[in-house]
Amino acid sequence: MTISGILFLNQKGEVVISRYYRENVSKSAAEAFRTQVIAAKRGNEAVPVINIDKVSFCYVRVNDVYLVACTKNNANAALIFSFLSKLVEIFRAYFHGKFDEETLKNNFVLIYELLDECCDYGFPQITAVNLLSAYIKNGEARGDGTESGASEGGITSEITGNVDWRQAGKYKYRKNEVFIDVLEAVNLLMSSKGQVLRADVSGKIVVKSYLSGMPECKFGLNDKLTMSNKSSRRSASGIAIDDLTFHRCVKLGQFEHDRTINFIPPDGEFELAKYRITDQVNLPFRVIPVIVEHGKSRVEYEIKIKGNFSSKLFGTHVMLKIPVPQNTAKVTFEPPIGTAKYKATEKAIIWRCRRFPGDASYVLRGEAKLSHSMEDKAWVRPPIIMEFQVPMFTSSGLHVRFLKVFERSNYETTKWVRYMTRAGTYQIRI
Repeated sequence: MTISGILFLNQKGEVVISRYYRENVSKSAAEAFRTQVIAAKRGNEAVPVINIDKVSFCYVRVNDVYLVACTKNNANAALIFSFLSKLVEIFRAYFHGKFDEETLKNNFVLIYELLDECCDYGFPQITAVNLLSAYIKNGEARGDGTESGASEGGITSEITGNVDWRQAGKYKYRKNEVFIDVLEAVNLLMSSKGQVLRADVSGKIVVKSYLSGMPECKFGLNDKLTMSNKSSRRSASGIAIDDLTFHRCVKLGQFEHDRTINFIPPDGEFELAKYRITDQVNLPFRVIPVIVEHGKSRVEYEIKIKGNFSSKLFGTHVMLKIPVPQNTAKVTFEPPIGTAKYKATEKAIIWRCRRFPGDASYVLRGEAKLSHSMEDKAWVRPPIIMEFQVPMFTSSGLHVRFLKVFERSNYETTKWVRYMTRAGTYQIRI
């Protein structure tokens, strides 16, 4: 990927700052972009990539500024937009969260320094704020301390992308700890006959690292972790993952070899991995609704809910939103657990339970009395919507088997693992 120039334009299309890395694009390109994109746009959304006179422009709008990358080569547009996004993050870190025309004009010297460090002859180089703060002293990046004395060898290794997210000798902790959170959102669409129409899990692994030195971590999940296809199935101790993306600190070659996740962690909190699973999803709750309409006078409800997880666990913040007809006049319900209230504005009964025992089932019974209506319309019957959280439970079956930390000083590490499953879009048709 090669970028010929970076342009910063205001809403009128005037160039605030420009930096050209190659001579194959002239300064007249900014005028062509202004007349054919900004002036012609007139408040309507345009495509983010456009070709004008054999010059390709990739641009994003942030507040009142157009950030434009121009190139004459067949460049990777996705990488260019990733680079532009990184530039915005860098500028906001240096300018205390601000990125607008006035900020650019007041800090143009610092911006030119950052553009020269971030990109060399059109090739993106350093985009890590903590490294830039070590080399550029004209300003202070928010949230990143600056240290003096970066060696030439260190700069070379960081430019090549070796480990630019962590600096050797910078982090020291009296107590070395690692916190691992496996967070999942389970989505469900169930038919009125109890058939699962769609079920999937979107999850992420969040790591909080408070480790000294330059530790290398080895992270293991289920015994058999595979990238699934249509014919694959989960084994007794394994799991099949449809989509899996890692933080850039993970050594992908090692993962392909033995399915272990090896990485040198950034300091603090970061997202280690994101994944999606569609095969053999463990649904934490099963809802069985029985709704009978008695003419046009009343509707009888019998809603059964069952927890499909261990009796040692508890669901928290459990809520069912049960719809009622539009012409409902009065409702009577007797909740076996928690509270049930009728909300006329939402035309629904809200059944809440702060603590739902695992492997338990409860039935909510009641009825809705209807008023007479001049309009004879059939009830549409919206689905039941459910919300919940289940600590220490995963719908995917994903579990952390081990986490090993290797560091030269061989210090002891305290490790904490937590699981949490919540409802994404959890709907049961009636």
